Amino acid sequence: MTRKKREHSKMNTENVKNLQGRIPCGIDAILITSEMHQFYLTGFNIQDGYVAVLRDRAFVFVDFRYIEAARAEIDSNAFTVLDQTALGFVRDTLAGAGVRTLGFEDRVVTVDLYGRYQKIFGEGMTLAPIGALIEDQRTFKTAHEMEMIRRAQAIGDAAFSHILGFITPDRTETEIALELEYFMRGQGAQSTSFSTICVSGTASSLPHGEPRNRRLERGFLTMDFGCVYGGYCSDMTRTVVLGHADEEMRRVYNTVLAAQNAVLDVIGFHSNCAEMDKIARDIINGAGYEGKFGHSLGHGVGLFIHEKPGLNSRAVDTVLENGHIVTVEPGIYLEGKYGVRIEDMVMIHDNIAENITHSPKELIIL
Repeated sequence: MTRKKREHSKMNTENVKNLQGRIPCGIDAILITSEMHQFYLTGFNIQDGYVAVLRDRAFVFVDFRYIEAARAEIDSNAFTVLDQTALGFVRDTLAGAGVRTLGFEDRVVTVDLYGRYQKIFGEGMTLAPIGALIEDQRTFKTAHEMEMIRRAQAIGDAAFSHILGFITPDRTETEIALELEYFMRGQGAQSTSFSTICVSGTASSLPHGEPRNRRLERGFLTMDFGCVYGGYCSDMTRTVVLGHADEEMRRVYNTVLAAQNAVLDVIGFHSNCAEMDKIARDIINGAGYEGKFGHSLGHGVGLFIHEKPGLNSRAVDTVLENGHIVTVEPGIYLEGKYGVRIEDMVMIHDNIAENITHSPKELIIL
């Protein structure tokens, strides 16, 4: 195991220990099926196998294809790695460790797999759903996870700086999206966080519009993109202008920017998530664009691009805590005309809020 991989694996071990301390009373072990959660706990991409976490130990079950890599990369102090994935073997191993009540990821397990669980674990074990136990834990990022997201966002910032020199009137939306993705991969990203959004002109009114294989339209060009680094996502949006920005375009852009800045000025430790959404929405509505900001202000980011907590009107009982990472992304969308969105990522740590997105936000005209 290389030093880098060893350190990465030990960082994930913190997630295992945290989960062991949160196993509900009456449950002896949790069987993890989700590949995302398996990575979260082991630091290893398990594509065909299981992870079982008991209160005092943990097992990884992989087959011959992955056993050598798994034993090299997974922290042996936290996990026993076994080269068998048959559910009968998993059952016998857990039964031998004293497991009588087995928690399972009811939000992930298919009906078919649950039927197999009932058949194989049904004799001698009780199955118990654990709901959002792991998802809720993932809401609070460790120092290692925060560092991975910082690095992912730094790549995103570099990509935006790069793309400003790449954009010309002869480019297509597809070319811009592909260049962003190519650049981020060249900077060390594993993949994109989601399908890159690059929409221009009238298409910029589509919040999640898909890049078209046609030349860029004059007017607003919105680019929403991110990458995965060390398993963790980044997310940012910038809107620029191709050609000329008239008075109304400037008003729309400056309203969105004012809404975002108003939130960024006050967001922090213990900020109420619904109140943050209201601050931005009130500014946009007050400027005459009521009903034109149709999505929430933001969302959590981590292993998955949309996680808890959400900055929206429904989150009246949710406050930001240390370990939360959220986007702040107000927008205005005028159907058939154009749209603007500006998005930064905010990290809550040490009782403060830190904006980790460093790309410029003044109106850029190309």
